Amino acid sequence: MNTIKEKCIKLYAFIFKLFGIVLPKCDRVIIFESFLGKQFSDNPRAIYEYIKEHYPEYKLYWSVERKSIQKFKKYNVKFVKRFSFRWLVLMNCSKYWITNSRLPLWIPKSRRTIYVQTWHGTPLKKLGIDIEEVQMAETTTEKYKREFILESSKWDYLISPNAYSTGIFKRAFNFNKTIIESGYPRNDYLINNNNKTEVNKIKQKLGLPKDKKIILYAPTWRDNQFYSKGHYKFNLNLDLDLLNEKLSNDFILLFRMHYLISENLTLSGYDGFIFDLSDHEDIRELYLIADILITDYSSAFFDYSILERPIIFYVYDIDEYRNNIRGFYINFEDEVPGPIVNNTKQLIETIRTIDMERNLFEKIVNFKHKYCYLEDGNSSKRVVKTIFNIQ
Repeated sequence: MNTIKEKCIKLYAFIFKLFGIVLPKCDRVIIFESFLGKQFSDNPRAIYEYIKEHYPEYKLYWSVERKSIQKFKKYNVKFVKRFSFRWLVLMNCSKYWITNSRLPLWIPKSRRTIYVQTWHGTPLKKLGIDIEEVQMAETTTEKYKREFILESSKWDYLISPNAYSTGIFKRAFNFNKTIIESGYPRNDYLINNNNKTEVNKIKQKLGLPKDKKIILYAPTWRDNQFYSKGHYKFNLNLDLDLLNEKLSNDFILLFRMHYLISENLTLSGYDGFIFDLSDHEDIRELYLIADILITDYSSAFFDYSILERPIIFYVYDIDEYRNNIRGFYINFEDEVPGPIVNNTKQLIETIRTIDMERNLFEKIVNFKHKYCYLEDGNSSKRVVKTIFNIQ
């Protein structure tokens, strides 16, 4: 027997489809969404900013989930509450949908709608139908892959940062329509704003000291550690007391958790050293001010390598992640552009001693040339010209 929730979804989907038939399409209306409506960020934001500046005749709206509405009120953007009646109307009147993550499967797309899937990272860990055994909440491997293929069949355009990603996306997403191999629009910001003036402005806005080096910790989520669908656990596996003791005189540590992680970090006692910026609207600003990035299997390191700064890989569970959770597309130990550590003591020692000596600098530069060769500050322009069919 169907639950009340399932019946409501079916009714809403029916109304959505009906509106898609009867409502007129507005050729110059675009709706954007980033990370399920939680953020004003990433590739959709970069495309939005480019269109707003160069094509002011377009009407631009953001789809925002209920809990993020207060955050969006501080931005000078038009937004609509996700799944509200007004959202339903706008989704069906908009000619373009631009998002960086999958929409709910029940949402139908009319043939008059152009759906631009920007995605949100260069693939290190296996994606989509390439995942051998799916361990996420409320699904099975077969169901996950079937639903992924159904969702990707709705996409009209898929953005790729490089040729390496294009090959993976075609297979992992079972995608046979237009791939825009453009570089990632979100990285235009890193190319065009990498200067002391912008860095100091961000530090001042965030209330961060200017006399200490900044470490950014940006890990990803673990598929098999969850509370429920879309709500994931995360164990820091860091000795915060030791980090504070050994590093706080010279460094500050910024935490930026993945948008799917539901943990509330307990950071009392570390004032002035650890800052939880998981709710900061866009990680691009944190990349720009960070002197060192610490990550694990997140695609963050692909983007951060553009800045040619040190990256440390804190991978305490690498064997489990590689063999039992996701698996990698590349040889992790050979290719990642930075030292690999697996406990807090090693991490501290590496932070203390890491320097851009010739070998490390050359590895980062070579990595950048292999995966970020399209990042020239004009990716947004290439994407917009393609979807608007401008020569």
